Amino acid sequence: MKKGLVVDREAKYIGVYIDGKVYTGIPRKKVLKKTKIYAGDYVLGKIIDNENFAIEQIENRKNLLIRPKVANVDKALILQTLKMPPFDDFLLDNLLVIYDYFQVEPVIVFNKIDLLNEEENKELTDIENLYKNAGYQVYKVSTKTGEGIDKLKKSLEGDIIITAGPSGTGKSSLVSKILNIDLETGDVSKKTERGRHTTTGIKLFKFGENSFIADTPGFSSVDASLFMDKKEIKNHFREFLRYSCKFSDCTHTKEPGCKVKEAVEKGEISPKRYENYLKILEKAK
Repeated sequence: MKKGLVVDREAKYIGVYIDGKVYTGIPRKKVLKKTKIYAGDYVLGKIIDNENFAIEQIENRKNLLIRPKVANVDKALILQTLKMPPFDDFLLDNLLVIYDYFQVEPVIVFNKIDLLNEEENKELTDIENLYKNAGYQVYKVSTKTGEGIDKLKKSLEGDIIITAGPSGTGKSSLVSKILNIDLETGDVSKKTERGRHTTTGIKLFKFGENSFIADTPGFSSVDASLFMDKKEIKNHFREFLRYSCKFSDCTHTKEPGCKVKEAVEKGEISPKRYENYLKILEKAK
């Protein structure tokens, strides 16, 4: 059987990428009885003719994102801007927790660096160092001038990637730069509210040897507590995991012998990140 990747999923249409060509996927009834098929699924089957591919089996997924419905995602590019729109660290920290929970590597990308003056560049460098010290990859780019795009693109080789972040940060523009094509924003990015989106389909675009990227909807707000149990949230603040508290079930709030709180007081953990952790916990009540 041949192996393909579902790169287009809209209504009843399934586009399967095999050896440089996209076929119309036709799932067997036995397949549909077991599960739905999503963009990012690896499928096995037979090429029927020049246009059609019979889907016999869906390979096990390593993950399946809920919003948007994409399977087997390796990385999420979380776009941010220091201004236009202003930086939202609470939204960023929520998204970092969510993607870590889904075993997706979050990559923070600050766009529109061409708009920054010297003082703002220093501010952005401080933010960059904060998140790098916490254990995340951070890139600074300008989709207007092209600065930093090639370096980011090289880091994405061989991955299935989605974009995330607030509306207006330039997700579609970044995807256009990575693909070297003009992507019409209105066709792929829809309005969202509280993490819900209205897009009717998801398409993965190929770039490089074996890399695929989806331009996905922006989030005005999203709550990590909606995706996981309250007790799990602490496990997805990466810098917290460097410390062993007195109690194994420590929530890093009021318990004695909490090494995380001590690290915050010493400046080893960002007070702002810790504050956002407490805000996420508060929302989970």
